Amino acid sequence: MKKLILLMAVITGFGMQAQNDTNPGIHVTGEGVVKVAPDKVTIKSQIEHEGQSATSVKSQNDEVVNKVIKYLKSEGIAEKNINTNYINLNKRYNYNDKTYTYVANQAISITLEDISKYESIMKGLLENGLNGINGIEFESSAIEKHKAEARRKAVLNAKEKAEALAKPLGQTVGKAYKISEGSSNNYQPVYGAMRIKGSADEASNQETMAPGEMEISIDVNVSFQLLME
Repeated sequence: MKKLILLMAVITGFGMQAQNDTNPGIHVTGEGVVKVAPDKVTIKSQIEHEGQSATSVKSQNDEVVNKVIKYLKSEGIAEKNINTNYINLNKRYNYNDKTYTYVANQAISITLEDISKYESIMKGLLENGLNGINGIEFESSAIEKHKAEARRKAVLNAKEKAEALAKPLGQTVGKAYKISEGSSNNYQPVYGAMRIKGSADEASNQETMAPGEMEISIDVNVSFQLLME
């Protein structure tokens, strides 16, 4: 009797699984895109000196770093937005004349929460001895809010796609029974690298930044019930 009950339970289980597997459904991927103007910028800067003496180049570099940090603080840049990425002191060999020099460099990331200060801050950095830019990165302070909106648009886009596919077949889309988030692109940072040449006055008369728009995109995979009209 027990074996019979067990067999009936197994058959019932397989029957329910088969029924679930054959449920009519439609599976689509929706995309949500939000375009926003960045309101923050991070400057990846570098201070570098080269010379015959390791002590001398290290001292020169430290002096400029100190001036740069003091300048940034005087402009109201918070300490949390001034970060040292690395400090190096290396021996460099010149294969042409077979001599050695020493190179000291320090990389500092500077985040400006007011993007309108970019040009004036760059001028001040030049005046205080900064001599390299490894790149800049544009950001949004409300990235999570924009991601939520992109996610909402992606779900609605998935529903629109499902309805467009079902209509020619004389069917309608029912409730969603499976949703998963796929790929996402939080933002598209803009990078650039350059060695700073010329005077601070020359740099201040140039428009050197065009942030444009950031694009935030999210994909979602959604399965809907497929119903007969």
